[in-house]
Amino acid sequence: MLGQKNDLIRKEKTEELGVKEILPAFDDLSLNDKELLSGLSFASGGSGYDPETPKLVGVLSMADQLNNFKGYIEKLKGIVGEERTRFILANSLFIVVASSNDLANTYFTLGVRKLHYDISSYTDLMVSSASNFIQDIYNLGSRRIAVFGAPPLGCLPAQRTLNGGDLRVCAEDQNNAAQLYNNKLQPEVEYLNRTHLESRIVYIDIYNPLLDIMQHPGQYGLEVVDKGCCGTGNLEAAILCNRFLPTCVDPSKYLFWDSYHPTDKGYNILMNQVVGKYVNDFF
Repeated sequence: MLGQKNDLIRKEKTEELGVKEILPAFDDLSLNDKELLSGLSFASGGSGYDPETPKLVGVLSMADQLNNFKGYIEKLKGIVGEERTRFILANSLFIVVASSNDLANTYFTLGVRKLHYDISSYTDLMVSSASNFIQDIYNLGSRRIAVFGAPPLGCLPAQRTLNGGDLRVCAEDQNNAAQLYNNKLQPEVEYLNRTHLESRIVYIDIYNPLLDIMQHPGQYGLEVVDKGCCGTGNLEAAILCNRFLPTCVDPSKYLFWDSYHPTDKGYNILMNQVVGKYVNDFF
């Protein structure tokens, strides 16, 4: 997995995809050779396609992740040899997840890119960066690549709080931006799939299934979709959700754990739909 770390690949999801329960970080010093052969995460929380995004929070850029992946390939060659390494890379599934931090944080919340880009040109920048990244990992030997689109960002609890007014409705400008980006990314991914030999490069739509869960929570056994389970549920996220804050009584009734990330049940519902729709496209 490469991109922003957002827990899309957790126990239930890795089992669905036929790999081990937990994808360890590439730089985990405790990893043995067997672990290196069975799936790793190169992702960095807070990163994105825009080079400015990781700088704002001091995390690994996509370029850094690519360099780490190159280093991993060399380790792999040392373990199994060059021919087997090529086989492993060509038959592994690479999952690329980014864009949410670019749009929600870099562009809308912090506004550091609004001085130089309108939303159309900014999403062009994102898609260009995504395309280059996909081609880079293809050139290193990857062939089966899942490229996730952006979710309905304006309906995340944090964005409702910051931009949804007193009623905390979905921030439509952010949803529109996510859709604009997705509408540009999908044809680019399809073009890359057509023009790169022996590839299975697939665009993964999470916008529409996640929005459907938000609009029809009862159909999925959920009750709360506009707040997180942690703290107030309005703004707390990541490390701000900790053992010092109260949590909801029953997380299984909530779509979101914090103001940005779904609960295990939320992820499970979403990924069941995604896996069922796209898994055959990679084989």
